[in-house]
Amino acid sequence: MLVLQGVGKTYPGAAVRTVLTGIDLALVPGEYVAIMGESGIGKSTLLNLIAGLEHPDAGSIAFGGQDISALTDDAATLMRRQAMGFVFQAFHVLPHLSVAQNVALPLLLNGVDSSQIRERVAATLAAVGLTGREDSMSRELSGGEMQRVAIARAIVHRPRLLLADEPTGNLDPETAGKILRLLRDQL
Repeated sequence: MLVLQGVGKTYPGAAVRTVLTGIDLALVPGEYVAIMGESGIGKSTLLNLIAGLEHPDAGSIAFGGQDISALTDDAATLMRRQAMGFVFQAFHVLPHLSVAQNVALPLLLNGVDSSQIRERVAATLAAVGLTGREDSMSRELSGGEMQRVAIARAIVHRPRLLLADEPTGNLDPETAGKILRLLRDQL
């Protein structure tokens, strides 16, 4: 499903900084992988490359047999919208939308029928423990609640690939365990 071959990424600047070199990885459907390491070694960069948000300087990334790095920005956006879920480290919860609207966004963008949207949003919010918060705005949420909104938004459209950048960083241990089980059950 996902194949990385010789992936590398360098950031130019005052001092050229090589973040990733020669990364090889092959994942099959249903596989659950954690990328671990100290801060600043390129974990978020690797996830951004896999999602097509950035382009590698070396190597190739194929998702479902399609070379992600060869996609135009529009094609990469469409691929992410239809087949990927991404939980960003900084959440990226849209402040002008309610919790339910944030979670519904991938379904709306993918043209899902409105009656299905309501059902799936309600079920997904229940799964992340946010029933009753549907109409809340981001300024009314704690960091852990915003993280769960981001997780719900990433899984509501049942993506083939789920990328999560520190998905439990702002959660208490009990909630983190529940969320990790939920993410595992998405496979």
